[in-house]
Amino acid sequence: METSFQALPSMAMPKHTDLVHLDQRPLRPINLKSPALEVMTDLRIIDPVSIGEDEILRHAHNLMISRGIRLLFVQDEDSRLVGLITASDILGERPVQCMLEHGKRHGEVLVRDVMTPRNELEMLSLADVQHATVGHMVATLKQQGRQHALVAELDLNTGHYQLCGMFSTSHMARRLGMPLNFMRVPQALSEIQHALLHEG
Repeated sequence: METSFQALPSMAMPKHTDLVHLDQRPLRPINLKSPALEVMTDLRIIDPVSIGEDEILRHAHNLMISRGIRLLFVQDEDSRLVGLITASDILGERPVQCMLEHGKRHGEVLVRDVMTPRNELEMLSLADVQHATVGHMVATLKQQGRQHALVAELDLNTGHYQLCGMFSTSHMARRLGMPLNFMRVPQALSEIQHALLHEG
Protein backbone atom coordinates (compact mmCIF):
# COMPACT_ATOMS: atom_id res chain seq x y z
CA MET A 1 0.00 0.00 0.00
CA GLU A 2 2.95 2.29 0.71
CA THR A 3 4.79 1.44 -2.53
CA SER A 4 3.53 4.56 -4.34
CA PHE A 5 5.41 6.81 -1.94
CA GLN A 6 9.04 7.83 -2.36
CA ALA A 7 11.56 7.68 0.50
CA LEU A 8 12.96 10.92 1.86
CA PRO A 9 16.70 11.69 1.60
CA SER A 10 18.91 11.17 4.65
CA MET A 11 22.02 13.06 5.65
CA ALA A 12 24.92 12.36 7.98
CA MET A 13 24.43 13.70 11.48
CA PRO A 14 26.82 16.62 12.17
CA LYS A 15 28.94 16.71 15.30
CA HIS A 16 26.98 19.65 16.73
CA THR A 17 23.51 18.08 16.92
CA ASP A 18 21.49 18.89 20.03
CA LEU A 19 18.21 17.83 21.66
CA VAL A 20 15.25 20.09 22.39
CA HIS A 21 12.75 19.75 25.29
CA LEU A 22 9.04 20.64 25.78
CA ASP A 23 5.54 19.07 26.50
CA GLN A 24 3.43 16.44 24.72
CA ARG A 25 0.73 17.31 22.18
CA PRO A 26 -2.63 15.56 21.59
CA LEU A 27 -3.04 12.78 19.01
CA ARG A 28 -5.44 12.72 16.05
CA PRO A 29 -6.72 9.95 13.75
CA ILE A 30 -4.40 9.50 10.75
CA ASN A 31 -3.97 7.54 7.51
CA LEU A 32 -1.19 7.14 4.93
CA LYS A 33 -2.09 10.45 3.31
CA SER A 34 -2.04 12.38 6.58
CA PRO A 35 0.79 14.86 7.20
CA ALA A 36 3.92 13.10 8.45
CA LEU A 37 4.09 15.51 11.38
CA GLU A 38 0.97 13.80 12.79
CA VAL A 39 3.01 10.68 13.63
CA MET A 40 6.31 12.35 14.50
CA THR A 41 7.33 12.31 18.14
CA ASP A 42 8.00 16.02 18.43
CA LEU A 43 11.01 16.56 20.68
CA ARG A 44 10.12 20.23 20.82
CA ILE A 45 7.02 19.42 22.85
CA ILE A 46 8.01 16.21 24.64
CA ASP A 47 11.26 15.69 26.52
CA PRO A 48 13.53 13.08 24.92
CA VAL A 49 14.59 10.35 27.33
CA SER A 50 18.35 10.08 27.71
CA ILE A 51 20.83 7.86 29.51
CA GLY A 52 24.54 8.17 30.23
CA GLU A 53 26.96 6.24 28.04
CA ASP A 54 28.63 4.63 31.07
CA GLU A 55 25.40 3.25 32.55
CA ILE A 56 25.09 -0.53 32.57
CA LEU A 57 22.80 -2.10 29.98
CA ARG A 58 20.34 -3.25 32.62
CA HIS A 59 19.71 0.36 33.62
CA ALA A 60 18.85 1.18 30.01
CA HIS A 61 16.47 -1.79 29.98
CA ASN A 62 14.78 -0.66 33.19
CA LEU A 63 14.40 2.89 31.88
CA MET A 64 12.79 1.64 28.65
CA ILE A 65 10.39 -0.54 30.62
CA SER A 66 9.43 2.23 33.04
CA ARG A 67 8.87 4.82 30.29
CA GLY A 68 7.21 2.44 27.82
CA ILE A 69 9.68 3.30 25.05
CA ARG A 70 12.12 1.45 22.79
CA LEU A 71 14.79 4.11 22.21
CA LEU A 72 17.03 6.17 24.47
CA PHE A 73 19.32 9.01 23.49
CA VAL A 74 22.81 8.56 24.90
CA GLN A 75 24.76 11.46 26.39
CA ASP A 76 28.29 11.84 27.74
CA GLU A 77 29.22 13.31 31.11
CA ASP A 78 28.89 16.82 29.64
CA SER A 79 25.32 16.08 28.44
CA ARG A 80 26.40 16.02 24.80
CA LEU A 81 24.60 13.67 22.43
CA VAL A 82 26.92 10.75 21.60
CA GLY A 83 24.51 8.17 20.17
CA LEU A 84 21.35 6.21 20.77
CA ILE A 85 20.37 2.77 21.99
CA THR A 86 17.27 0.82 21.01
CA ALA A 87 15.45 -2.24 22.29
CA SER A 88 16.88 -4.13 19.32
CA ASP A 89 20.41 -3.23 20.46
CA ILE A 90 19.62 -4.69 23.87
CA LEU A 91 17.87 -7.79 22.55
CA GLY A 92 20.17 -8.40 19.59
CA GLU A 93 23.68 -9.70 19.13
CA ARG A 94 25.62 -6.66 20.32
CA PRO A 95 25.62 -7.53 24.05
CA VAL A 96 26.74 -11.08 23.29
CA GLN A 97 29.49 -9.85 20.95
CA CYS A 98 30.71 -7.47 23.64
CA MET A 99 30.72 -10.24 26.23
CA LEU A 100 32.71 -12.53 23.93
CA GLU A 101 35.18 -9.89 22.74
CA HIS A 102 35.86 -8.27 26.12
CA GLY A 103 35.24 -11.13 28.53
CA LYS A 104 32.42 -9.27 30.26
CA ARG A 105 29.41 -10.69 32.02
CA HIS A 106 26.03 -9.38 30.90
CA GLY A 107 25.74 -7.22 34.02
CA GLU A 108 28.98 -5.48 33.08
CA VAL A 109 27.99 -4.49 29.54
CA LEU A 110 27.67 -0.70 29.25
CA VAL A 111 25.38 1.40 27.11
CA ARG A 112 28.34 2.66 25.07
CA ASP A 113 29.31 -0.94 24.29
CA VAL A 114 26.14 -1.56 22.27
CA MET A 115 24.79 1.87 21.31
CA THR A 116 24.88 3.28 17.78
CA PRO A 117 27.39 6.15 17.98
CA ARG A 118 26.48 9.58 16.64
CA ASN A 119 28.89 9.33 13.69
CA GLU A 120 26.91 6.32 12.40
CA LEU A 121 23.50 8.02 12.67
CA GLU A 122 21.55 9.62 9.87
CA MET A 123 18.73 12.10 10.08
CA LEU A 124 15.98 13.64 7.99
CA SER A 125 15.49 17.35 7.45
CA LEU A 126 12.46 18.88 9.13
CA ALA A 127 11.96 20.91 5.95
CA ASP A 128 11.42 17.66 4.00
CA VAL A 129 9.25 16.10 6.70
CA GLN A 130 6.98 19.16 6.81
CA HIS A 131 5.95 18.47 3.20
CA ALA A 132 5.74 14.68 3.56
CA THR A 133 2.88 12.29 4.35
CA VAL A 134 2.71 9.32 6.69
CA GLY A 135 3.07 7.15 3.58
CA HIS A 136 6.38 8.83 2.79
CA MET A 137 7.63 8.00 6.26
CA VAL A 138 6.54 4.37 6.00
CA ALA A 139 8.41 4.16 2.69
CA THR A 140 11.47 5.84 4.20
CA LEU A 141 11.71 3.45 7.14
CA LYS A 142 11.03 0.48 4.88
CA GLN A 143 13.84 1.51 2.51
CA GLN A 144 16.25 2.03 5.40
CA GLY A 145 15.18 -1.19 7.14
CA ARG A 146 15.03 0.64 10.45
CA GLN A 147 12.66 1.01 13.36
CA HIS A 148 13.35 4.73 13.83
CA ALA A 149 14.11 7.85 11.83
CA LEU A 150 15.52 10.99 13.42
CA VAL A 151 14.54 14.48 12.30
CA ALA A 152 16.62 17.63 12.74
CA GLU A 153 16.44 21.33 12.00
CA LEU A 154 19.13 23.98 11.87
CA ASP A 155 19.14 26.42 14.77
CA LEU A 156 20.03 29.72 13.11
CA ASN A 157 21.04 31.21 16.46
CA THR A 158 23.71 28.60 17.25
CA GLY A 159 24.47 27.26 13.78
CA HIS A 160 23.95 23.75 15.19
CA TYR A 161 21.44 21.15 14.11
CA GLN A 162 18.92 20.14 16.77
CA LEU A 163 17.17 16.82 16.88
CA CYS A 164 13.57 17.95 16.91
CA GLY A 165 11.65 14.78 16.09
CA MET A 166 11.60 11.05 15.67
CA PHE A 167 9.51 8.47 13.80
CA SER A 168 9.09 4.85 14.88
CA THR A 169 7.47 1.92 13.08
CA SER A 170 5.68 0.77 16.22
CA HIS A 171 4.15 4.20 16.84
CA MET A 172 3.08 4.59 13.21
CA ALA A 173 1.56 1.10 13.21
CA ARG A 174 -0.48 1.91 16.32
CA ARG A 175 -1.66 5.22 14.91
CA LEU A 176 -2.51 3.72 11.53
CA GLY A 177 -4.19 0.65 13.01
CA MET A 178 -2.28 -1.56 10.59
CA PRO A 179 0.81 -3.77 10.83
CA LEU A 180 4.13 -2.59 9.47
CA ASN A 181 5.85 -5.92 9.04
CA PHE A 182 8.90 -4.98 6.99
CA MET A 183 11.20 -5.46 9.98
CA ARG A 184 11.25 -7.23 13.30
CA VAL A 185 10.19 -4.88 16.10
CA PRO A 186 9.75 -6.11 19.70
CA GLN A 187 5.98 -6.43 20.09
CA ALA A 188 5.88 -5.76 23.81
CA LEU A 189 8.14 -4.32 26.42
CA SER A 190 7.70 -7.57 28.31
CA GLU A 191 9.89 -9.18 25.61
CA ILE A 192 12.74 -6.91 26.61
CA GLN A 193 12.28 -7.70 30.27
CA HIS A 194 12.00 -11.45 29.66
CA ALA A 195 15.07 -11.58 27.43
CA LEU A 196 17.30 -9.64 29.79
CA LEU A 197 16.17 -11.37 32.97
CA HIS A 198 16.89 -14.77 31.45
CA GLU A 199 20.35 -14.03 30.08
CA GLY A 200 23.30 -15.31 32.06
